[in-house]
This record gives sequence, C-alpha cells and structure tokens, in this order.
Amino acid sequence: MTWAIEKLDLDAYLGRIAYDGPRTPTAGTLRAVHLAHVRAIPFENIDVLLGKGVSLDLGSLQDKLVTGGRGGYCHEHNLLFAAALERLGFTVTRHLARIRLGRHHLPRTHATLTVRVQGRTWLADVGFGGEGLVEPMPFEEGATLEHGAWRWRLGRDGEFWVLSSGETELYAFRPDEPQYPSDFEVANFYVAHYPQSPFTRHVLVQRTTADARVRLEEERFASAAELAAWLRTHLGLDLSEPEAQALLPLLPS
Repeated sequence: MTWAIEKLDLDAYLGRIAYDGPRTPTAGTLRAVHLAHVRAIPFENIDVLLGKGVSLDLGSLQDKLVTGGRGGYCHEHNLLFAAALERLGFTVTRHLARIRLGRHHLPRTHATLTVRVQGRTWLADVGFGGEGLVEPMPFEEGATLEHGAWRWRLGRDGEFWVLSSGETELYAFRPDEPQYPSDFEVANFYVAHYPQSPFTRHVLVQRTTADARVRLEEERFASAAELAAWLRTHLGLDLSEPEAQALLPLLPS
C-alpha cells in the first residue's frame, strides 16, 4: 500500500483553495499553501454522523474535499495536503499523534505532518480543528508562533514533541516512529466507528477565517432548513434538508 500521490489533480486542488502563487518548494510557498488550505476547506465530521464512513484513498479524498466542495477531519485534510505538498516538490513525513487536551496516553488517532524544506523542518497541520495551527511552525524545541491573537508553542515531554495552544496541550507525538498507510486506516476506523469517539457522538464543524473560528456548535437552529442554510452560507457546505434533519438531534440544545 502506498500514498498514491500521482492520483491527485494538483491544479484542481490549488483551485479549490484559491491558491495561484509560486509552486516552488520554499518555506514561503509552504506557509501560503497551508494558510490557503485552512481558510478554504472546513473541518467537519458530517459523513461519520450520517453513516457514510470516511475513505482515505486519495481518489476519495479528492472527490470529497476538492471536487465535492466538502470538508473533513484530520486524516482527510492532512493526507490530501501531504500529497499536494509532495507533488509540489516538498519532502513530507506523515505522523500519528496522541490528542491531549487535558489527558494523556490516549491512542494515536490524530494525523499531522512534518515538512523538510530548505534545510529546515516544519510542523504542518491543516486538520486539527479547534485551536489548531493555521500556518506551519518550525519543528524545533521551544519554537513559538503567533498569528493574530492565536499563539502556539512546541516543546518536549520526554520522547514526545508536544504542540500547545496558549496553556492547552493539543497533541503529542514521536517523530522517529515510522507510519504507514495501514496505520492511518486503523486510526481512521477508530475515529469514525468507536462509540466513545467524539466524532461519532457530536457535530464538529468549523471554518477558520483570517481572524476568527466559525463554529457550528456555537449556533442554535429551529429547523433543518435553518441548519442547512447556515452551513451553506458560513461554511460552503451543501447538505440536503434530510441530511440536516439527521444532524439536528446531535447539536447542543
């Protein structure tokens, strides 16, 4: 099993994220493409809640996130992003991380990336949602990043590298641990099917703009039509009214 990056329609992907800048593999290009992806493609788990499942083969990712105008969660975002970066000439390593958010020793379920460019390694992650990165940051102990009002720090906890947002530890991972497509398939199955996974129990939808996180869970809706209209207007997600109706009971009351 390989990453099959040759299946990616790079022009279509760059069009989806409205990126028309340089395609040379530089730190500037990495930052610009990362930022464009985060702002263009929402974070969402709707297909899991509708029982449609999530496929990680690159053709399916392209059909959903690029051609279909939908969003996805970490595995979908970062595997698509990794393929695009490799097609642009970057050296990318895919990792599985352990979510923290106040807890430790959780399973490796979060997908993230490191990217080697111009003699430096960067942490790149377009798929965390929540308070995740909006642009790459140096993969160096003690590195910090500021983007408007948002701040991140990268530190160490024994053998683990830990990404924090403010005072909150987001996730931890060991960069020396090799990962294969089959590892991501297992992690993705857990996220999409385990009964206690937050992705199987709650609607998680977010879009990042230049200065805000637009989140579905902060809204209230009286009908499926209202929900569908909000998703279309604020996140560019086109759901049918029956699909929106299926999501209503899973929203905060």
